[in-house]
Amino acid sequence: MRSLRSGLLARRSWVCMQCRQASSTSVAAHNRKTKLPDFPARTRFAPSPTGYLHLGSLRTALFNYLLAKRTGGQFLLRIEDTDQKRTIPGAEKRLYEDLQWAGLQWDEGPVVGGPYGPYRQSGRTSIYRDHVHDLIQKGHAYRCFCSAKRLDTLARHRSQAGLSPGYDRKCADILHEHAENRAAEGETHVVRLKVEEYPSFEDLVYGRTGQNRPVKKLDFIDRVYDDPILLKSDGHPTYHLANVVDDHLMKITHVIRGTEWMPSTPLHVALYNAFNWTPPQFGHVPLLVDKSGQKLSKRNADIDLTFFKGKQGILPASLVNFAALLGWSHTSKSDLFNLEELSKIFNLKITRGNTVVAFEKLWFLQKAHAQRIVSNGGSELDNLVSNISNKVKTTIPEKKLSSVLKSRTLSELITPLLQADAKSFTNASEFITRNSTFFTPDLKRPTYTPNNPYIPIQSLHTAAAALTLVPEPHWTIQTHKHNISIYDGGSTLLEDTPPTKGQDAEIAHAAADKAFKKELYNYLRWALSAGKPGPGIPETLAILGREESVRRLREAMDLTVDKGAINPVTARRAKEREAKRKAEAETQDQSWMGSLAPRS
Repeated sequence: MRSLRSGLLARRSWVCMQCRQASSTSVAAHNRKTKLPDFPARTRFAPSPTGYLHLGSLRTALFNYLLAKRTGGQFLLRIEDTDQKRTIPGAEKRLYEDLQWAGLQWDEGPVVGGPYGPYRQSGRTSIYRDHVHDLIQKGHAYRCFCSAKRLDTLARHRSQAGLSPGYDRKCADILHEHAENRAAEGETHVVRLKVEEYPSFEDLVYGRTGQNRPVKKLDFIDRVYDDPILLKSDGHPTYHLANVVDDHLMKITHVIRGTEWMPSTPLHVALYNAFNWTPPQFGHVPLLVDKSGQKLSKRNADIDLTFFKGKQGILPASLVNFAALLGWSHTSKSDLFNLEELSKIFNLKITRGNTVVAFEKLWFLQKAHAQRIVSNGGSELDNLVSNISNKVKTTIPEKKLSSVLKSRTLSELITPLLQADAKSFTNASEFITRNSTFFTPDLKRPTYTPNNPYIPIQSLHTAAAALTLVPEPHWTIQTHKHNISIYDGGSTLLEDTPPTKGQDAEIAHAAADKAFKKELYNYLRWALSAGKPGPGIPETLAILGREESVRRLREAMDLTVDKGAINPVTARRAKEREAKRKAEAETQDQSWMGSLAPRS
C-alpha cells in the first residue's frame, strides 16, 4: 500500500511536455490580459523636492511599487533635484517620511543605496554631460549659442504672425570644431537635440499613441524645428535628458506616470533612439479630478499627505487602499485591501479617462480598516493606540487622567475602548471627543429623565448596586452581560403593576422585564457616561474598571436618591416595598441585592 501511494505521488510530480506548454501558454495569456510582464519589473518613483507628496504622486509611487512587488522586481526611489532654485528646504526628508508612513519602502535609492547610484540627480551632473558629449559626437545634438534676446525676438515674431513656436536651427550649421572651441572658451550656450521625428509609442494603458510627426515646420516665414534643449546654459540637464539617462542606466523596465507626461513621451522615445537604447514600457494613468471635473492640483492643501495624516488622521492602510482604487480595476468582491494584499493581485488594468475622486469612499475604507486593525491586533494596533495616547496626553490634563486610570496605563484603557468603538472609528481626535467621558472623572450629567416614569428609581438603584458586587477578578464584559440578563426586573415592576385579570402571567412578566431592562440601560448610561452614546453598558463597566464604575454609580445614586418615583401610585407602593425590605434586612442583610442575592 505504501509503495502504491509513493508511486501515485511520484506520478503527480511528472507533467507531460504538452501540459507544460499549455500551462506556460496560459500564464503568458494571463499576463497579456493583465498587461503584466513575464519578468521582474524594475520601476521607479522620481519626485522633485520642489513640493510635497500629494494624493496623485502617492498613487504614482504606489502603482510603481505594486508592479515591482507583483512581479518580484525592484522599486527604486530617485530624487530629481536639478531645479535648485525651486527646491523647498526639508521637502526631501518629508518625502522619505511620507513614503515610509505609507509602507512604500524602496529597494534602491537615497538612504538605502544600491548599485546604480547616486540616486540624487544633483550628484550625476558629470554623467549627463558625458552622454550629451556622445550625442554631439554622433551628430544627434548640437551646441546653440543664440542669445536669449534673439530667441525672444524669434518667438515674438512667430507669435505675431499666428505661427506655432519653434527654433530655426541657426546654430546647427556651425562646424563641430568651431562650436567646441567656442564652448571651451566659455561662451554661453545650450545643447539641443537634433530631432528628425517624434515617434509614436505603445502605451500600456492607451495602446499605440503619438503621431509620428516630423519636427520640421514649413511656413511662409522660415523653417523651424522642435529641437528641445538637453543641457542648460548653467551646465545642468533638463528634466528630459536626466530622466532618460537615469532610467536607462538604472535599468528601469517600466515607467508608470500621470497622463500629463504623455505629450513628453515621444520626445523621450526620440532621445532613446538617438542613444540607440531600448526604451522602457510606458503606462500613463488618468488624471485625478474633483466632482466638477476640475483637476486636483498638487498645490492644494487638501490633497497633501500632511493634510490626510495630520488634520484628518487617516490611517496609512486606508489612504493606500483609497489611492489604489483611483483608476485601477480588480475582480475581487471587496474593495478592502492592505498593502500586502494589493501586492498579490495588482495588474495593469488601469482605466482610461479622468478619475473622479470621491472622498466618501476614503471614510468608508477608514472605518473598515480600523475594524480590521482592531480585530487583527499586532503592530498596526499598537501604532494606532500610541497615536491616540499621544493625542489624549495633549488634550486631557494629567490629573484628570490619573484619577480615571488608577493603576492602569493609558494603553490599557484605550485598547478595549477601541475594540468596543471600532465600527465608529474615524480618527483619533473624533475618537477622543466621542469617548470623552472615559478620560475624565468629571461628568456633566443632565437631570435624569426616565423613559418610563412608572419604574421606581429605587428599583434602578437596587439593580445598579447589585452590579457593583462583582469582585475585581471577575469584572469582565461577560460577567456584566450575564448579571444584567438574569436580573429579574419583571418581578420588581409587577409588584407595582400586577397583571390584569385574564392576562397570561408569563407574558406579563416578560413584558415587564423588558420594560425594566430598557429603563435600567437608560439609567446606567446616564450614570456612567452622562447619557452620551458609546459602547454597551457591559463594555463600559469593563473599560472604566471596577473602582471608577462604582464611584460613578454611587455619585449617580446621590443625585437621584430624593427624586422618588414620578407616578404617585408607584411612589406609594415603592415606599411600602422599601419599608418591607428594611424590616427583612434585620434578618437577611443581603436582601437589597435583588435577584443577584444568594438563594436559600
